[in-house]
Formats: sequence, structure tokens, C-alpha cells
Amino acid sequence: MPAHRGLDILLKLGDGGAPETYSAVAGLRVASLSLNAETVDATSATSPGRWRELLAGAGVRAASVSGAGVFVDDAVASAVRALFFGDANRNWRLEIPGLGAITGAFALTNLDYAGEYDGEATVSLSLASAGALAFEAA
Repeated sequence: MPAHRGLDILLKLGDGGAPETYSAVAGLRVASLSLNAETVDATSATSPGRWRELLAGAGVRAASVSGAGVFVDDAVASAVRALFFGDANRNWRLEIPGLGAITGAFALTNLDYAGEYDGEATVSLSLASAGALAFEAA
């Protein structure tokens, strides 16, 4: 994958409609995606050479997203805040240039606000996958 601008990574929140419409949440300055798959050890006394054997497709998969930046507008800031205090899962979309997009239900697990007296107010948030995710290649 060739180099891409980090500024082109977009985090979007779904409106819950059918079809779902996604709106950019923040002008992200920092964003990360972590995809994880737990393993299930199926090793036994009869495993060839006593090498560990992993059971294919049996582990739990999870994704986490974190980002930091500035909200794009008050309506989006209000929607994210209401989502946190409402303790509900919503559909989110993370678009990564050159890779594609990951869409699905996430729980908002962390929401931080910060700001220095001579700068803009910033936000950072963390999401944890809360169901099956869909991947669309770029």
C-alpha cells in the first residue's frame, strides 16, 4: 500500500436510518484501527511434533478505533455526547485511504474533551466493536 495522507482517514457516525446515512464526526488529527483475533489452542498429546495447533475460525474477533481531533459542528458533537450518555451502540464507519472502509456496530467506550487557553477545544474518543463488521476494499 503506498503512502496516504493521515488527514484523509474519516470517522463517520450513522444516523440509524434505513438506508443508513453517515456523517463525519470530527476533523481527526490522530486515528487508529486495531483488528484482533483470539486463538483457540487445540494442541493435544497427539499433535505432530508436539507443536501447538490452533483451531481455525474458533476465536473471537474484535476491532477498536480511537481518534482525536476537533468536532466538525455542534450537531455532531451533541449526537456523540448523547450516544455516550445514552449508553447505546450505533453503526460507525471508518474510511482509510488505500485500504477501504470498515462499517458496523460499535460502543463508544471513551470520550475526552480538552483544550488549552490559547487553542481550540479538542475531543478524543475510543470505540469497541459490538457485532459483526463489514469490510469494503478501496
